[in-house]
Amino acid sequence: MPAIETTRLSKWYGVHRGIEDISLSVESGEVYGFLGPNGAGKTTLIRTLLDFLHPTAGSATVLGLDSHRDRIEIRRRIGNLAGDFSYDPKRTGRELLSLIARLRGVTDMAYAETLAERFNADLDRPLGQLSRGNRQKIGLLQALFHKPDLLILDEPTGGLDPLMQEEFMVVVSERRERGCTVFISSHELDEVQRMCDRAGIIRDGRLIAVEDIGELMKKSDRRVSFKLADPVIDPGEFRELEGVEDFTADGPEVSFTHRGRIDPVIKRLARHTVLELDLTHPSIEELFLAYYVDDPAGSDGDGEVPR
Repeated sequence: MPAIETTRLSKWYGVHRGIEDISLSVESGEVYGFLGPNGAGKTTLIRTLLDFLHPTAGSATVLGLDSHRDRIEIRRRIGNLAGDFSYDPKRTGRELLSLIARLRGVTDMAYAETLAERFNADLDRPLGQLSRGNRQKIGLLQALFHKPDLLILDEPTGGLDPLMQEEFMVVVSERRERGCTVFISSHELDEVQRMCDRAGIIRDGRLIAVEDIGELMKKSDRRVSFKLADPVIDPGEFRELEGVEDFTADGPEVSFTHRGRIDPVIKRLARHTVLELDLTHPSIEELFLAYYVDDPAGSDGDGEVPR
């Protein structure tokens, strides 16, 4: 059964929209990205899934359990990192982990210690004395150390330096190999491309698309640019190839957008002496930007206070 499933899930704050009619399914064992700009409704969805907010309409199941009726059992089996991870500034990371371990009935802290070493996390300084990135490491530890069946992570790499972001991605891959499902809310598209199998895209509180990351990259247009030893006498020999658009030619330099099999382009190039050749796919940022471009600034959503 799906690890997470929602049916027309909606949450309104009075007249203000949080999320509306969201139906999604996250398969067990997959890493699922949940993408959207700030204010799109990502955090509202997570809080509703975890029953911190009660839905206005619709329903949700987590690990096959009803998100409201079985909320205690759900929280026992998941690891959660909130985007606004809060803490007692006087408590150390070690004290926080010990408290959570007692609440969860965890007695073996070996994995917590291993993760602390890997993330270079300082467990013995008060959290209030740590930088944002070092506090985020503690937040990741408390979500991961008990080896949950499902991880729900809201902006998990915020404040982490590039080395720690890489380590986080390795840990996610390891947990996935052991059967853990990972739901990551983010607007960092590069990490979603590298980690996730699929991504749901939310805008103005609505789920507007679900894309397979690998297939999305395969079917996207590529940019072809090359420089020949001699000027192109007949630009039509490239411009008229199937799948060519946005064609420009300036002497020996040619560029165009191409969709489809690249073999005909290569065979046509073989008639010439090629000095330079560059084939590039658009970045995932460019691919997803089309979904966001009409998103109005300052839309309501994450961070709304229920009324």
